[in-house]
Amino acid sequence: MLQVTYDTGEGMGKNLVILGAGCAGTMVANKLRKRLHRDEWTITIIDKDDRHVYQPGLLFIPFGIYQPEEIVRSRSEFLARDIRFVVDEINHVDTEKQRVETMAGSYPYDQLIVATGVELAPDEIPGLMEGWQKVAFDFYTLPGAINLHKAMRNFKGGKLVLNIAEFPFKCPVAPLEFVYMADAYFTERGMRDLVEIHFVTPLPGAFTKPKASAFFSKLIAEKDIRITASFDLAEVDCAGKKIISAGGQSMDFDLLVVVPPNVGARYLVRSNIAMDEIGYVKTNKHTLEAEQHQNMWVLGDATTLPTSKAGSVAHFSAEIMVENFMRVLHGEAVRPDFDGHSNCFIETGFGKAALIDFNYDYEPLPGKFPLPGLGPFSLLGESKANHWGKMMFKWVYWNKLVSGEELPLEAQMSLAGKIQD
Repeated sequence: MLQVTYDTGEGMGKNLVILGAGCAGTMVANKLRKRLHRDEWTITIIDKDDRHVYQPGLLFIPFGIYQPEEIVRSRSEFLARDIRFVVDEINHVDTEKQRVETMAGSYPYDQLIVATGVELAPDEIPGLMEGWQKVAFDFYTLPGAINLHKAMRNFKGGKLVLNIAEFPFKCPVAPLEFVYMADAYFTERGMRDLVEIHFVTPLPGAFTKPKASAFFSKLIAEKDIRITASFDLAEVDCAGKKIISAGGQSMDFDLLVVVPPNVGARYLVRSNIAMDEIGYVKTNKHTLEAEQHQNMWVLGDATTLPTSKAGSVAHFSAEIMVENFMRVLHGEAVRPDFDGHSNCFIETGFGKAALIDFNYDYEPLPGKFPLPGLGPFSLLGESKANHWGKMMFKWVYWNKLVSGEELPLEAQMSLAGKIQD
């Protein structure tokens, strides 16, 4: 595997260029390297740095469960031989000439895969930057998670507020996990009675799906976490330590954890690839093709898929995309096979976790997973097995998932083992 800073790649047969070397980009690069003949196809993957962060692990940093060095590895470590890895800033994508322009080079493509993920945009919320990483924190970035760990460790009591600014954002169950884990964290430190935990969301309930929302709301009540629904964040008064909604409602805080707006890569907007200023790329929800551009595919958080922006969605959709990619190369019609399958473990504290499994058509249902009736994991229920499933996933991620190996999970959701009304 060759790491470069610039190389045109011209005169080398056909070119597949992948934008983004995170979970989705790395996974699909490795899967396609196994399928595309090396004498015919050069695969180039471009990212701005060589730091691959295990993003599910960020949630554990504030509570001291993981250390930063446990969740950061070199991107190049996980890319197969004969994948060209370029560390560079992307300036522009010319879709007419089919060329990616970076700070140091220019890369032609015959096929392009956009796997650029999302960026946090705290500056979109008036007033938030005045106290960003001082009184208001995030856990979606490594610096944010580290700073929040320090703030949690030094917190002496008061009102801890978790606020979701707007939807969509990546890993939509993570804010629930944070408040559940905060309950356990302060209980284990013997100071839970000194801390009010508030979950503030623009949704009408705890989650987007009714059955799951009812389940998560029950847990919130049992843990004496207070929920404020339908709160559309308009402003943060960091000096006065309060958040203000568009309707004029306000809430004081002593420690604020914010899920700020998520946006797509800015060069996608500049290149007129994104469908609007938010920066996501309009995606066929069943085939993973870019709907407004030729010879382009979209994976991961950069898509407009009407399902969770989650690693499981990247995994399941990549399986479908790879097959459709190969069909196109063989002159065959693509198949609308992706059903929106999403699968998420949710830490609930005290060594337990929940699990949800759903798709475009079916909301999370109770039952057993992955073996019908046997599990070992429980759907829409807490268990220690679920917790260990979540903890073991880090090994699976580093050793199997991003390397593109086949996992014993179907890309399409199955109703087997699920209990329907």
